[in-house]
Amino acid sequence: MHGPVPKVSPSHGCIIDSGFRPHPLLRNRHLQTIYPTLLRPLPPLPIRRERLELADGDFVDLGWSGNTEGSGPVAILLHGLTGGFESKYLRGTARRLIARGWRTVALQLRGSGPDTNRLPRCYNHGDTEDFHTLCRVLREREPATPLFAVGWSMGANILLKAVGESGEQSLLTAAAASCAPFQLQACAERLRRGFARVYQNHLIKGLGNILRRKHGPVPVLPTADLNAALNARDFFAFDDAYTAPMNGYPDAIGYYTQASCGQFLKGVRRPTLVINAADDPFMDPSIIPQPGQLAPQVTLELARHGGHLGFIAAGEGGRPAYWLEERIPEFLFEAAAAAG
Repeated sequence: MHGPVPKVSPSHGCIIDSGFRPHPLLRNRHLQTIYPTLLRPLPPLPIRRERLELADGDFVDLGWSGNTEGSGPVAILLHGLTGGFESKYLRGTARRLIARGWRTVALQLRGSGPDTNRLPRCYNHGDTEDFHTLCRVLREREPATPLFAVGWSMGANILLKAVGESGEQSLLTAAAASCAPFQLQACAERLRRGFARVYQNHLIKGLGNILRRKHGPVPVLPTADLNAALNARDFFAFDDAYTAPMNGYPDAIGYYTQASCGQFLKGVRRPTLVINAADDPFMDPSIIPQPGQLAPQVTLELARHGGHLGFIAAGEGGRPAYWLEERIPEFLFEAAAAAG
């Protein structure tokens, strides 16, 4: 399969219509979003775990898959808000890459795994430090190995912010992201309305479980309010009570303003594909950037359907086919070939 060919401009990026067509029985945005979570079997993926110690005394866990002999390109995989090594979209994409001789390393963001991290700070949409550290570690270990990265949802925000921050100094050959929340405040507002509140409640419940696991071994900073976070009814309340004070942001609005990836897209200097769905129930259509807000290296591919981390097409015999897990590897393979 081949995606649409973007029209390259010397001054800005481009926005193209996606070739994705939803499964005829799963056209609705909520079916696209919910089906993979509830009905898709977990894709099998052998994972070799590595604990990466960090300079500040904390750690992140890495999940390696693919060639054990240490050859072939490496793709760093960044999961969504309450995801990790078990995220189905991450595993499905890894399987596609591995089938072509690539290696993948999933970065289980600080504090997101079953083992709580040691410091008060925790992963959030704006925390790109650990991703930058991993890129440097991989480059030091294998100076000649091409590095790529893929991010989904929160992982997409972290990846796009990181690539924009790095500019010409980026250690990546190319990057791909999907379901990027370009403007976090607008997304938080969208999740307070209508059926989207179901997703909001599910995510906040998952974050509450992480907080209960963490605090006991790790003290809460005096500026944070754990009880208020555990009883939060929306992301504004949760992030005001916990995410912002635990990670050095002034408040929820300050966190959203500083962490949103949309403002960093002009700084991207590596071929980067971003795939979003116009019907994503987590997002308001107003967040979609204009071409002038994108660096020339950025292609934004917009699908009419797809929901949030869905993109389920009809495969052979009408079986669900996870289109995103074909499109992203296709882009990375083409970027690798173009880079030589």
